[in-house]
Amino acid sequence: MKIVVIGAQWGDEGKGKIVDYLANEAQIIVRYSGGANAGHTIVIGNEEYALHLIPSGILYPDKVVILGAGMVIDPVALFNELKMLDDRGIDTGGRVLISDRAHLVLPRYIQIDKERDLARKKPIGTTGRGIGITYSMKSEREGIRIADLSWPEKLEELEGVDRDFLAPFAERLKAMSVDLSSYLVHHRNSQVLFEGAQGTLLDLDLGTYPYVSSGMSSAAGAAIGGCVGPRALDKVLGVFKAYSTRVGNGPFPSEFDPGSEDELCRFVRDTGREYGVTTGRPRRCGYLDLVALRYACLTNSIDSLVMTHLDVYNTMEEIKACVAYRIDGRMVESFPASIEALNKAEPVLRSFPGWKKPLDNSLVYEEFPVQAMEYIEFIERFCETPIHIVSVGYDRKATIIRKSPWTK
Repeated sequence: MKIVVIGAQWGDEGKGKIVDYLANEAQIIVRYSGGANAGHTIVIGNEEYALHLIPSGILYPDKVVILGAGMVIDPVALFNELKMLDDRGIDTGGRVLISDRAHLVLPRYIQIDKERDLARKKPIGTTGRGIGITYSMKSEREGIRIADLSWPEKLEELEGVDRDFLAPFAERLKAMSVDLSSYLVHHRNSQVLFEGAQGTLLDLDLGTYPYVSSGMSSAAGAAIGGCVGPRALDKVLGVFKAYSTRVGNGPFPSEFDPGSEDELCRFVRDTGREYGVTTGRPRRCGYLDLVALRYACLTNSIDSLVMTHLDVYNTMEEIKACVAYRIDGRMVESFPASIEALNKAEPVLRSFPGWKKPLDNSLVYEEFPVQAMEYIEFIERFCETPIHIVSVGYDRKATIIRKSPWTK
């Protein structure tokens, strides 16, 4: 069985925890897009691991993880991450593979990335990791892939500084490389998780362009970046938070008002630890945007949703969610492509009673306070998509499974 896990918002939804949890029943975990601009935090007991390139399943000793064809890989970041894991007692030997079609991030790309964003009249707010430049070079057919490290003529085309940078890493990268399509055919009977990066609203085509990432963070990207046909994918899970967050610039219709709702923003940010794993930047916070979430469900054929951070609302008297936009005086219930329209959009909010009880004591969904269940079930009806998993904390154990995605 092959399951895709994507972000259904602007990234940072908690995909890493969910992939880590579901990886218990998988044999192979493939991350299919993005680079070191993404970050996942995994909490196991008192141990916390920050991962940027390596798929979350690496923390299980018997899993194989693969960096897919749609990824762009910074060798320095990759080997630093492997060393961090090895230093902490996680044996990664022979368990981390890389698609030979994945592209490499070069140091000068990182410098170009930073300079280009600063030079923009309206900066996008990139992480400055060279990701967009690497994808741009890929599109211009000037990039270099893992497979090209064995092609002397291609290496000769590179600038000397690029060859010098790659030289210490080349043999190690080649030893980890794999023909991903053949590998997955050989392991056709294995349970496979395809892990996305960022979220649907940062997808190059589906997101709030140009305030997006440069890769395919939608479910469709799993087929391309994972080197399988789309009909080989069995299910799509969309992960979303009980509220919305965004990093960097770009429209955010349900964002908390910085004047009247500054205290609420600080509460959600601090309680939810809404600071970037990769950059440390504070995330912009707002009400759950159900218009955007329904759009994510429709454009990704999401089979079921995974709700995270519901416990952040444990102490609140009232909860609100955005159910429509008001743009130029008219009600809008679909997610527009126009950035101008999104910038003008005012959230139409619906209120829900809070539950004022901790959720982490619940072992099953039926033990949730009725108010929490009403909030969840309203979201299901609005998006016409079931919520089968609810996360109420950072630890693996703080995960309520209403229906296992591994069930056919």
